[in-house]
Amino acid sequence: MSFFVSDAVAATGTPSQSSPYSLVVMLVVFGLIFYFMILRPQQKRAKTHKELMNSISKGDEVLTTGGLVGRVVKVADTGYISIELNDTNEVVIKRDFVAAVLPKGTMKAL
Repeated sequence: MSFFVSDAVAATGTPSQSSPYSLVVMLVVFGLIFYFMILRPQQKRAKTHKELMNSISKGDEVLTTGGLVGRVVKVADTGYISIELNDTNEVVIKRDFVAAVLPKGTMKAL
C-alpha cells in the first residue's frame, strides 16, 4: 500500500495522461478571472478618481483622505491645492489626496 501512487496507476504501470491543452485553457480562464475581478475594477476606480481630480475648482468643498473638510481657495497647475479649513486656517495639499467633493453648504452644516 503506497500513499504516493494511486492504485490504478500501480496496477497498469502507466499514468493516465490529460490533454496538453488543458493547462493552457486553465491558465487562460484564471487570467480572465484575474482581469475581470481585480484589474478592471481597479482601472475604473482610478479613472473616476482622475476625473474627480480634474474637476476640482475654486470654491468646491472637499474631503481629504486625512479627514479634513475644507473649501478650495486656490488651485495650482503644479498639482497642489490650497484648502481653507476655517476663517484662519489654510492648508496646502496635493490634489491626489482629495477623497470626495462635497455638496455646497456642507461646512456650514457641520
